[in-house]
Amino acid sequence: MTVVVGYVPGPIGEAALQAALAEADRRREPLLVVNVGQPDAANDPRFLDEGERIRLADRLLFEGAAFEIEQLVRGREAAEELVAEAERVDASLIVVGLRRRSPTGKLLFGSQAQRVLLDADRPVLAVKAPH
Repeated sequence: MTVVVGYVPGPIGEAALQAALAEADRRREPLLVVNVGQPDAANDPRFLDEGERIRLADRLLFEGAAFEIEQLVRGREAAEELVAEAERVDASLIVVGLRRRSPTGKLLFGSQAQRVLLDADRPVLAVKAPH
């Protein structure tokens, strides 16, 4: 089995990655890092550029993790891609990062993390970034 983590550059992605690394180590499972971009990924700040991808891979190698980094640009929502990848690899756990939002923001804009929580057929660990 595999631990799958949704990763975006920044504090939210870092919090999710740290939790996923700890879970993968505890479970003795490999890690699948999923980074989703929109069709115009070159202008998407959530999508890793080549340098960020190399730095992430180097960091995971340094941590001693067994890992794969999957970058997806298929025009689907991040939550949909994350759940599909978890199903594809028969993940034991999905890890997602959460950001703070107002109650109105939650109502009006939805949440990719919330969609993963509702759509996944396996355990999901939701992690908040430290302040």
